Amino acid sequence: MKVIGLDVGEKRIGVAKADSNIRIAVPVGFISVDGLEWQEIARIGRLNGTNLFVLGLPRSNEGKETAQSQYVKKFAQELKKRVPGAKIRFQDESLTSVLAEERLKQRKKNYQKGDIDAEAASIILQDFLESFNKDEEEKEEEKKTTKKLNLIAIIAAIVGVLGLVGATGVLKYRDYVRWQREEYFKEQEAAMKAAVFNFTITPGETIFDIKKNLLSINRGENVGNYTADEVDNAFLADYNFDFLKNRPAGASLEGYLYPETHEFYATDTVETILTRFLEGTAKVVSENNLEEKYAAHGLTLFQGITLASVVQKEAVASEQATVAQVFYSRLAYGWKLGSDVTVSYAIDIVDPERNFYKDNAAALTIDSCYNTRLYTGLPCGPISNPGISALLAVAEPSDTAYLFFLTGDDGLMYYGYTEVEHNQNISLHCRELCNVSL
Repeated sequence: MKVIGLDVGEKRIGVAKADSNIRIAVPVGFISVDGLEWQEIARIGRLNGTNLFVLGLPRSNEGKETAQSQYVKKFAQELKKRVPGAKIRFQDESLTSVLAEERLKQRKKNYQKGDIDAEAASIILQDFLESFNKDEEEKEEEKKTTKKLNLIAIIAAIVGVLGLVGATGVLKYRDYVRWQREEYFKEQEAAMKAAVFNFTITPGETIFDIKKNLLSINRGENVGNYTADEVDNAFLADYNFDFLKNRPAGASLEGYLYPETHEFYATDTVETILTRFLEGTAKVVSENNLEEKYAAHGLTLFQGITLASVVQKEAVASEQATVAQVFYSRLAYGWKLGSDVTVSYAIDIVDPERNFYKDNAAALTIDSCYNTRLYTGLPCGPISNPGISALLAVAEPSDTAYLFFLTGDDGLMYYGYTEVEHNQNISLHCRELCNVSL
């Protein structure tokens, strides 16, 4: 049985999911309360094949309901109206968000408010699963006990004086059953540990990298690795996110898989994995108003992510805002961006092993819309999956006025206002790195 856990708030709704057979609640993300939350909850339910939702019901320290409890109950009533067939269960909770934040701090992970909500939802759902399974076990144990008592009564009536011997046999039988239960739960615990895996996308990774990493995941003996067809088909599938709708026709998911680490069940599909990372992008775009900030610089969301993907590959986080400024200045002057990392991406598409483009002179001539050394303007799409620092650098570039930059052999960035200054920087600081093969 699949279950969705919800930590209901007035601004955000934390989301978690679980399979009652595996009994591990996993944080999924959060939903903004903006009037579209009902459709998103319904979509998550369909995606996971369930209509069962567990809602955290806040309690005071004294165990009493609060104003937030009433809010959650009204939310549940509306959820039943908006999502036909929805089944609602409540799980009492207190200070769940505090516990969630403590967990995230212990993991030494950078987190935002939405991450706390998702973690809180997983705590609520985990508590529900444990109480649910406990109730089921108690019911089953009660049935077994009733049967045993009936059996004892029959034996006592028939055997009479042998009742003591019969009782002793029953006690031994109960010890045997208890031992079997303990062994069963040991096996289940081992199975649960083996049924979950982590998958990470790091800032700057491309779809080519991600596909290779997906193919190398070992999900266990019972399910095996993902196949190449499963991976390729997942990247070609349609995903219902608003921020994907305004991409040019034929655009891939490059740039839209937000770099993070997530937990998944061994039975999760590749589509489920990609959806989780797309949800991360949706959250970052929404929370940071990226669409509006990019528009202020004359870029669409797609163009902003495209530029951020170049910035991600060109510079470390502390330098990305200045590098973004350089690119904006070049665009304003109608100059070529002149980014070698876009040339490298163009070659990765057609000649990843560098069998034809064996030297930089040949590489720079590649006739590709990604070659910003050959064509003016932005490349025709993202060349990597940018992290938060690059996305924000394009949204809020530095107020400098450079037109040139390079990374020196010492790993430091050097900027220039003129081509003469740039050439001096090359001569002084980039004797080796500027000649590395693309």
